[in-house]
Amino acid sequence: MRGQLNKTIYGWNQHLYPVLYFISWLMVGAGIASLVYRYGFYLSEEEIRGVERNVDGIFAIFTTIYTLRVVTSLHWKAYLRSTWLEGLVNSIVLFHGVARYVGGVNILRYLQESSAMTDLAYQHYISVYLLIFILIEVAKGSTLIARLDIKPATTFIFSFVVLILLGTFLLMLPTATITQHSMPLLDALFTAVSASCVTGLAVVDTGQFFTFKGQLVILFLAQVGGIGIVSFATFFATFLSKGVNLKHQSIIQDFLSSEDLSSATSLLRRVIFLTLLIEFIGGVAIFLSWSEELQFNSLSDKIFYSVFHSISAFCNAGFSLFSDSLNTYMYSDETTAFIQEGMLIDIRRMYGFHLVIAVLIIFGSMGFTTIEDVLSPSRLKLRLKQPWKGWKIGTRMTIVSTVLLLILGTIAVMLLEIEQLRQDKSITEALITAFFQSVTTRTAGFNTMDFGSMKQSTIIVMMFLMFIGAAPGSTGGGIKCTTFYVLVLSAIGDIRGQKNIVINRRTISPMVVRKAYSLLVFSMTYNVMAIFLLTITEEGNANIGILELAFEQISAFGTAGISMGITGDLSSWGKVIIILSMYIGRVGTLTLALALSSRVYTNSFQYPEEHVMVG
Repeated sequence: MRGQLNKTIYGWNQHLYPVLYFISWLMVGAGIASLVYRYGFYLSEEEIRGVERNVDGIFAIFTTIYTLRVVTSLHWKAYLRSTWLEGLVNSIVLFHGVARYVGGVNILRYLQESSAMTDLAYQHYISVYLLIFILIEVAKGSTLIARLDIKPATTFIFSFVVLILLGTFLLMLPTATITQHSMPLLDALFTAVSASCVTGLAVVDTGQFFTFKGQLVILFLAQVGGIGIVSFATFFATFLSKGVNLKHQSIIQDFLSSEDLSSATSLLRRVIFLTLLIEFIGGVAIFLSWSEELQFNSLSDKIFYSVFHSISAFCNAGFSLFSDSLNTYMYSDETTAFIQEGMLIDIRRMYGFHLVIAVLIIFGSMGFTTIEDVLSPSRLKLRLKQPWKGWKIGTRMTIVSTVLLLILGTIAVMLLEIEQLRQDKSITEALITAFFQSVTTRTAGFNTMDFGSMKQSTIIVMMFLMFIGAAPGSTGGGIKCTTFYVLVLSAIGDIRGQKNIVINRRTISPMVVRKAYSLLVFSMTYNVMAIFLLTITEEGNANIGILELAFEQISAFGTAGISMGITGDLSSWGKVIIILSMYIGRVGTLTLALALSSRVYTNSFQYPEEHVMVG
């Protein structure tokens, strides 16, 4: 009898599950539409109540679908264990729904009326709960990536396209800007790409032009863009099922520069927890570093400014809520962010704040695998027990190259800009300022000096550092510091006649060297082409020279996000070129080439060698 029952249930499921799957995705669409309509437009009270009724219906359908899946499951106990989080969420909704529509008691409304919770807070709570349902379904749906016959590199680059399009749409909603009408498409696309690709170039004043909702969208794009949308989907999927598929793991392996496929998913969990921990500590440090003269409108504003700059710094996004980044010097009556009239907003001299931002930038630019290798509790405990267990080769290369480039940049800025730095700063303040400019070329996007007033020699040094960029597996761009490290050692080895590159008694694979040279050629070729096109599109703009264009382009490609002040003056076609550069710089030239290329099939044979003169 049990076998016959299972056979009958299995027959039902073949027809039922596709229908339930289709309905659940319809509800995802309806839920997203409800959230966009509720928070993206200016609604009346009656329209808000209508949205609440629609959300109640969506909750009922989600809970019904989950209940049917449990009832019709052949092994319902195992299904409940594997979907415990989804079951918990649905149980809460079911309990509340039965109490409200059967017992006539709206528990949440009762708690709201009997406490200090406002009606707006009640609506936010319901919206967050709906968002949880949507995230659960999206995370489960992300496992379908394995069924698509496309390369992991292609999936990775298209995930950024999806994130950019979503960000563009959200930034064009009326409530995202203070103008109360849609932001122009090209400007919204530019901002979404800059945030998703953690660049920081901006065509409008982030703190002045966008409302709190718009700033939240930018923060969301920077956070998800920094870690990767597929990474987040994989992270949530691990909580909803027994595991993730091989294609997910392959994408995560490439993104985090993991050494093997099996450890990619476990590394991802540790990386996300470390990321949130560092951002939290950074937010607390920034909160404590604000000058006493800087009076915020409220405690919540002070907290939001701290969190925003912490996430933006660690993700190397470079977005700031101050009009001139960290070089802001203005009075509060020139901005809507601070109500107190006549208050001087001088961010230039908040050196404690600058150092906290610099430390967060460095952590974000070192790469997730390096952070995990250096700071994870398991690795620290292992080194206490076995001190000879040092850093991995990749970690050593990253830290050495990062320190050397930071020192080089600091010395260059200090020597070349000594006259400007010593005008109104002590030697210590000048060193901190020079150090910060060196740090920000790690693809950070913040600045405490005016790059437009710097010497041409300093600008060239900055372009060199931006082109190198951050470390592999980080939130930064550029050709990566380890690539530069390998190229330098390879060039020295060729001059000395060395057959292999050896670092710390380890031989670097020839394939890695070839990849480094390929990346250099791809990157240099693309940047030369992009600068050439910019000289054509900006030919009629007398205020923009070749140096400014080259600086803007390399800043975009390296996702550095610093500018000589020409971003808002670029033509439409100029903005399109910069958009493409930010995108290519984020996903990587080699990743893009692998996604677009076709596989070459060869046999294991070799033609006779021929001597060709080079050099």
